[in-house]
Amino acid sequence: MRILLTNDDGIHATGLGVLQAIAAEFSTDIWIVAPEFEQSGKSRAVTLTDPVRVRDAGGNQWGVSGTPTDCVLIALRKLMVDSPPDLILSGVNNGQNLAGDTSMSGTVAAALMGTANGIPSIALSQSKNFRAAGSLDWETAKHCGIQTVRRLLEIGWPTPVTPNVNFPDCTPEEVAGVQMTRQGQRDQLTIDTHTRSDLRGKDYVWIAYNGKMSRPPEGTDLHAIYNNYVSVTPLHVDLTHGPCLRMLEEKWPS
Repeated sequence: MRILLTNDDGIHATGLGVLQAIAAEFSTDIWIVAPEFEQSGKSRAVTLTDPVRVRDAGGNQWGVSGTPTDCVLIALRKLMVDSPPDLILSGVNNGQNLAGDTSMSGTVAAALMGTANGIPSIALSQSKNFRAAGSLDWETAKHCGIQTVRRLLEIGWPTPVTPNVNFPDCTPEEVAGVQMTRQGQRDQLTIDTHTRSDLRGKDYVWIAYNGKMSRPPEGTDLHAIYNNYVSVTPLHVDLTHGPCLRMLEEKWPS
């Protein structure tokens, strides 16, 4: 099995090393095409107005000056065009990709691009800041990641679907299990702006998450992570809201 690894935290990120350890359980034919620098929150952005540079880092590894989606495109259209991957793993992200955050995630976007090209792709993220600010146990992602990826490969999933896997913010011994979940919805915004002034007295803005907890219902990715479960959510690129579509069809004048 040939496996392509990518992420949005950059080619030097700790989580990418964890992902390598996960992939090594399934293959020795591992390729890495990842952003040269962190590209968090880039969603499905594609670089169209600037050249994208590719640096050969040796050993089937390349650093790309663009977004996570750029990385997958370049891997499939240039670097691996004669030897495409059988599986794409994106992550392991430094932080959760849950609820509405999935639409902003570069980690998820890279996996979606792989799915769009007909290649089974999985997004993996390690939650943090639930136990304590800055807490992160990469052993949980490594241990549970191997088990979760193995089970997903055994079961399989439909071609248009991208499994979004999140690991809970706890030690491996504290993991309660694995839950199949739907994408949740937070009952309060967790992203905010912070205005500060530079040394010349001019304002600038930091955009950041404030880490607020919510009260999600059972069956959601949020509820699973809050209760120390690994969350596996099957995502689909079709964003159509079925009930609203049917309502508009019924009420729109013919």
